[in-house]
Amino acid sequence: MKRQLISRLENKTAVIGIIGLGYVGLPLLLCFIKAGYRVLGFDTDKDKVEKLAAGQSYIKHIPAEPIAMAVTTGMLGVTSDFSRAGEADALIICVPTPLTGHREPDLSFVINSVDTVLPYIRPGQVVSLESTTYPGTTDEELLPRLESSGFRVGKDFFLLFSPEREDPGNEHYSTRTIPKVCGGVTPDCLDVGKALYGAVIDRVIPVSCTKTAEMTKLLENIHRAVNIGLVNELKMVCDTMGIDIREVIDAAATKPFGFTPYYPGPGLGGHCIPIDPFYLTWKAREYGLNTRFIELAGEVNTAMPEWVVTKVMHALNDRGKTLNGARVLVLGIAYKKNIDDMRESPSVVLMQKLVSHGAIVDYSDPHVPVFPRIRRCHFDLTSVDLTLENLKSYDCILIATNHDAFDYEAVYANAPLIVDTRGVYRRESSKVVQA
Repeated sequence: MKRQLISRLENKTAVIGIIGLGYVGLPLLLCFIKAGYRVLGFDTDKDKVEKLAAGQSYIKHIPAEPIAMAVTTGMLGVTSDFSRAGEADALIICVPTPLTGHREPDLSFVINSVDTVLPYIRPGQVVSLESTTYPGTTDEELLPRLESSGFRVGKDFFLLFSPEREDPGNEHYSTRTIPKVCGGVTPDCLDVGKALYGAVIDRVIPVSCTKTAEMTKLLENIHRAVNIGLVNELKMVCDTMGIDIREVIDAAATKPFGFTPYYPGPGLGGHCIPIDPFYLTWKAREYGLNTRFIELAGEVNTAMPEWVVTKVMHALNDRGKTLNGARVLVLGIAYKKNIDDMRESPSVVLMQKLVSHGAIVDYSDPHVPVFPRIRRCHFDLTSVDLTLENLKSYDCILIATNHDAFDYEAVYANAPLIVDTRGVYRRESSKVVQA
């Protein structure tokens, strides 16, 4: 089985199945197609399936042209019919791993994906999980389910964990150029994994087991979460002391060793950094361990939106206004600049908190023309054009995401008050409040 599968992967006669066609699955799908593989994409969202089948893209930084070409040439098929899973030689799972309302891991998307394709799994397939999760998920949750079909891992089928490392909108790295960590349940599984990803990724990093691969992704994101938490805490200290935190960071960054700059903001966003650390804190409790350092960083980062809203409130008070009844325009609601990704965006939390204090809130974001329906929150709003009249009509402009498309000079010239969470304005000014 192993030799036959590796041979099909190497000569590109293997069919690659991608389960979950979002910000991770869609770029990976296109990467395999570009390398010469025929790909079958699976998603429960029929709207996504219909758009891809029509050669359209629903993610702003992913162009439609390669999708349309792949559909036309027959290299891409998309479906919501999971009974077709048996057509694929490789099944790569790229579905969300959110938190529950109690901030515990929600593996329902992963488990449902496996359970749905399980009746159609056949000998000679490789299954790879890319969704970020706690160490042990692949061995403890996926392996028993797959073996319940009577197949033997490493003999009849092959099981991997290879964490996604997508960075939406990053022009310097693509799916192909970002090194790929890969761990197998058995050595033979790892050999298959290296063949699967080695044909489409410039560098594959093999590790000893799936737990190591799972922990690697958590370390990457916890590293960022902890350092961002540190600099967010220092931002509050510096603000109280009358020190410009960004000037401090820029000066410290001139040290050629031992320092990596991280910058403060209104809170954490994206699917990874606000969520993944809690997967490890939850799993660590199973071993009687408390991850105090990680949890403290989470507390600091989670508190940042309230800090920003307080700054808005005080800035308005200083001008004889109250937040209750004030008109506030939030600039940027994607979780980071120059993309349309709204996952866990701190801008949404800011909007919720502002409304809870009685503010009248609008937003402007050229990448998100209509406020989307997202979990646990919805605003019936569309993006406001940044005309001079609009800018002058708001009591406060809150810069939450610093898209390059914004005309910051026009904002500065016409807005009566700007609260800046991203350090866009580094000049001394009576109308700009850093938050």
